Formats: sequence, C-alpha cells, structure tokens
Amino acid sequence: MKNKRNPISLLEDSFSSLKGYLDSDSAQKPVFTSALINELEQETKSVLSLCSTLNNDDNFIRTINSFVKSDNDKGLLFKAEHFFISDFITAYQRNREKQTDTSGFVMAYYYDALRNNHFADANAVATLNKLAISDKFKEHLAHIQQSNILTPTDDKQGRYFLLSALSVNNDARLTAVTQHFNLFLHFTYALQFSDTSALYSYLGFDKKEIVVAGKLETPVPADDTLEKVMEELNGMVGLANIKQDIAELINLLEIQKKRSNQGLKNIEVTLHTVFLGPPGTGKTSVARLLSRIYKHLGFLSKGQLCETDREGMVAGYVGQTATKVDKLVDESIGGVLFIDEAYALANNFSGNDYGSEAINTLLKRMEDNRDDLVVVVAGYTDPMKVFIESNPGLRSRFNRSFHFEHFTPAELLTIFEGMCSKSDFSVTADAKEKLNDTFELLYAKKDEGFGNARVVRNLFEKCVQNQANRIIKLTEINQQVLKELTEADIPEPKDTEEQAFFSVSKEGE
Repeated sequence: MKNKRNPISLLEDSFSSLKGYLDSDSAQKPVFTSALINELEQETKSVLSLCSTLNNDDNFIRTINSFVKSDNDKGLLFKAEHFFISDFITAYQRNREKQTDTSGFVMAYYYDALRNNHFADANAVATLNKLAISDKFKEHLAHIQQSNILTPTDDKQGRYFLLSALSVNNDARLTAVTQHFNLFLHFTYALQFSDTSALYSYLGFDKKEIVVAGKLETPVPADDTLEKVMEELNGMVGLANIKQDIAELINLLEIQKKRSNQGLKNIEVTLHTVFLGPPGTGKTSVARLLSRIYKHLGFLSKGQLCETDREGMVAGYVGQTATKVDKLVDESIGGVLFIDEAYALANNFSGNDYGSEAINTLLKRMEDNRDDLVVVVAGYTDPMKVFIESNPGLRSRFNRSFHFEHFTPAELLTIFEGMCSKSDFSVTADAKEKLNDTFELLYAKKDEGFGNARVVRNLFEKCVQNQANRIIKLTEINQQVLKELTEADIPEPKDTEEQAFFSVSKEGE
C-alpha cells in the first residue's frame, strides 16, 4: 500500500502575490534579467521531475522522513519537494554575508516553483525587479526561510536531508541531487565548484554526519525476506563467483539447521569472513546482503550491518581504543560488523600500538559473542593476507574468504547504464560507443588500486556536469534534452584514464 504523501502545509502564498503591495512609483533597480528567469524555470522544472521520481519510491520516502520530526498527527509524510526547499534554504543561509536582492529572488523563485508549482513570467521582468527590492518581499522571504526548514530527529542543525538519505544506501540519484545543489548555488551566489568534494566542503556536508560512533548502520527493511535478498544479490552486476560462494554457503547453513532439528551433530561453521579484492567491486553491498541472509537463516537475531574502519576503532590515547571497539561491537551484536581496509589496524602510523589494542579487543568480543555476531574484514588482497597471518587469533577465526574480481568493460558499462537509469538519464548510441572505448582502456591498465564502480560513478558525475554545461545555454530545453547524455558529454578516454590512475601525461616529461 502506498504511503500517504504530504499535504503537510508549509507556506501557501506565492511570492508573486505580493505584487499588489508594490508602489507603482517605487524606484526601479534592475537586479536580474529575463534570461535568468528562463534559466530558473528550466532548472526548477528539472528538480520537480526528479521529485516525482523520488516521491514514487516508497523506500526512499520512508527513509528520508525518518530523519525529520513531524508535528502532524495524521501520519502524513513530507514529499521530496519539502526536503529540497529545506535543504536549499540551509545552503542559502550559509552565505548570509553575500546575500543580495538577486540571491533573494532566486531563493523565492525556487520556493514558489517547488511549493506552488508557479513560475514567474520572464516578460514581467521589470515588475519582478521592483518586487525583489520591496520591503514586503523581503519580509516574505524571511518568513519562507523561518517556516520551511525541517527539524532533524537528532536535533542536529544544518542537516542536508536529501544528501544524507541518498548517501545511506549509496543511491545513484545522489549525483543528480548534488548537481541541483550546484546549480542552485550558481544561481544564488554565482559559485562554481571544481568537483563534488569541493561542493560538499562548502555546504559543510560530510557523509560522516550520518555515522554514529564511527559506524554507518544499515538496518534490515521491515518487509524483508530471504527471497528478496537473493533477488538483490542476483541482480548485482558481475560477481559470478561471489554469488556461487554465497549460494553454496546458504546450502551448508540450511543443511546444518536440518541436522540440528534431527538431533544430529554439526561441524562448527565460521561465518567470520575475509573479503579480498580491489575497491569498488561491491564488497560493502555484499556484506549488507550477507547480514540479512544470516538473519533469515536464523544465525543472527537482527541482521543489521555496521560499517567502520581504523578511524572508527582506534583512538589517540591509552584505554580509549578498547572503549571505542566495545561500543562498536555492542551496536553490531545481532548483525555484521564490516571493517573496511582492516589491514590498516596493523599499521603503526603514530608510533603507538593502539591498532593491536583494537585487534585484541575485537578478538575477545568475537569470542564472547560468537553466537550472535559476524565480523567481515575487507581490503586489498595482499595486505589482507599479511594482516590475517600476522595474528594467530585472526588466522583461527577468519578461515572463510570471498575473492572479488575487477569488473569487465562490459560490466562497467552496465553499471554506468544502471546509474543513468536510476537518475533519469539515457545514453545515445555514439555515447555508449565512446564509453565502451573508455572502459576497454581502463580495464587494460587496471591494477589492484583501480576503483571499478567508484571510477564509473566519478565518470558519470563528470558526464552529468558536462551535459549541464552543454545545455544550459540552449533556448529550449525539453525533457529529452535534460535526460540525454550524448557523445559530447563523455570525456575523452585518455582524460578519464588520467583521472582514474592519477597520472598526467605532458609533452617533454
């Protein structure tokens, strides 16, 4: 059954209704052109199109609404439009000292388009310029800001709900939302950012803001089943050997249960696992699915996944590391504790032995909670082998391993097309041919550090940026133009290669 969607009222009035307050004799001070109004209309209609997609995703709407407090008593949910307005206001208010009549008009335009589906008339630019400098308009703008910022459940101010909610599950639509933030700041403050990291740094957004005590927790959906988990696993690109390993493990666990039900003895099955392989090959996603599988088979009580790394486990002072690890384990009991780049725990970066303290504390807790805790350690193949062999306790507890392989060029292309599909983009035939050339080149040069799906995501974001730069100057932008990635939007294969492998080729070098 579909969730009840908003209708929670925010501010109803359209800012254009304030025209009646204008003094016809007021001095005109042009602060923007009709061209800006046309660009704002194209962009806000694109945002509304994305909102429609997000609003039809029940899981997303439930997730993002769990981040906010609701003062209504009807169980109604906020829609994507409300979160865009709230997040844009938060971004707008980060630069108060640079706010101008133009930036104020842009903020009001976004509100009016997203909340009221009203688009100011570019032919009325003279009247709108008068409106933007009126005191009544400024009062209205202040009221918009005060009335439309949503309150996070954890009382953390400055939260970007859309970025946070999409980051939780590494949703490909995060790229499109990030691009809309980029354009919003371009229109309000003429800001330009070199990459996503620079934009997030400006916004003050860090994915760690949804990390608690050094972990990122993914709970099991309420309506989850083993069949749904297996459907998700089999729907993942590539990973044929991993899928086979998991299917065989499930068979073993199922038979173990049947033997126990018949009063027969079982061999001890260790579920603690080592994930070996390069980055961007789905290790975290597979760990998340494994946690749910173990729950449905009755080997874990909750099935949640808690993600962490060395930083989340190791403290800077004697005694604090054990406390951090204990808290992580406490929160992971009933599920899977996933430790990425676990070999870093054995690296003595600062001359202390706090990594060893973390390992020893973890081993003890694994033994104490062996009936309801699974630990998965992941990282590059060779460092992880050295890490496991470095400690007898690790060697005895981690005797199961999954080997993740690089994605093939065809699989990388499939991943790219999947990102496009989730974000309402399509790829022309010429663009697809250029992408295939790119992935063939990357695959031929791959090493253990090649980022696989991470490289694909970076390339996808670059393509979206290139497309925006290409179409922003068009006089007419329809839905097909907004969706289509053409050959011109795809970077040259050599440029992508240089980005992927951090190499720059220059003549004379």
